[in-house]
Amino acid sequence: MRGSLLARQLARRLLSNLPESTVYGGPRPQEASAARRVTVTTLRGKHRRGEPITVVTAYDYPSAVHVDSAGIDVCLVGDSAAMVVHGHDTTLPISLDLMLEHCRAVARGAPRPLLVGDLPFGCYESSAAQAVDSAVRVLKEGGMDAIKLEGGAPSRITAAKAIVEAGIAVMGHVGLTPQAISVLGGFKPQGKTVDSAVKVVETALALQEAGCFSVVLECVPAPVAAAATSALQIPTIGIGAGPFCSGQVLVYHDLLGMMQHPHHAKVTPKFCKQFGDVGNVINRALSEYKKEVETRTFPGPSHTPYKITPTDVDGFANALQKMGLSDAADAAAAAAENSGTDGGPKENS
Repeated sequence: MRGSLLARQLARRLLSNLPESTVYGGPRPQEASAARRVTVTTLRGKHRRGEPITVVTAYDYPSAVHVDSAGIDVCLVGDSAAMVVHGHDTTLPISLDLMLEHCRAVARGAPRPLLVGDLPFGCYESSAAQAVDSAVRVLKEGGMDAIKLEGGAPSRITAAKAIVEAGIAVMGHVGLTPQAISVLGGFKPQGKTVDSAVKVVETALALQEAGCFSVVLECVPAPVAAAATSALQIPTIGIGAGPFCSGQVLVYHDLLGMMQHPHHAKVTPKFCKQFGDVGNVINRALSEYKKEVETRTFPGPSHTPYKITPTDVDGFANALQKMGLSDAADAAAAAAENSGTDGGPKENS
């Protein structure tokens, strides 16, 4: 019993986002984090009541903390990290091992939302057994609550069914499926013809039949998304699919207007609304930091908090002299001379 208690206490400490060190302040507890954990059952309830579901794609600890504190329902750790974080032109290069690193970081920062991890290209196509093995890793090693897989080919439906039967919640993904750009001929919207639109609905229904708890509809016309949402008994999550889905998802960096680099402008989808101008704020802050470092105005007194008494400075300088480090001793003495009596730098230094 005592061993079990100690293990639980250790686990809480290891998973806590509140560092014990007095050097680094770290984040403070978020009010949203104290709210009840979002589960698949929570989403079913919202869908049943007609309440929109909010989803944000995030890839690391800081963004996950923000997603959690904002009260977002679902945090998706997407394979789009390959493009947004790692600078690739497609989602294909990212590996399962690297995805797991992103998943673990997000799990540490977002204890409240439902966490969904993408199965990246190459880790579930060979067989249902491979798909189950990869999905198990996403939950056990990545700390996710569910997985997402793309496409509606018979092998993908079989994989989804096998993963659900293994006891893992699955989110489907139809329409534009970025992992299939080799077949699709690029990042092209789907459902723009009768046959293509019918295929979107049929694929979504097949994923529902396989046991998926939700389906992402990406880059399809609004009438197609509305039809799929009406036909399904599970929530649809739209991205570039209009306002008639059960919920919406956007990428953290995109919705904040974070990235101004030409590469990101190239891969930012036209359907994304920027709810902030964080990129320009970041650029201004970095420029100001550069200026203050170059003019030696940073760090100032308020950011030089660690003190040493005059007596200890003298003892330190004497010790340096004995070591033959006269210049270092002079530097320490000069720094103390130009500091306040409490050991911090003077205001006019």
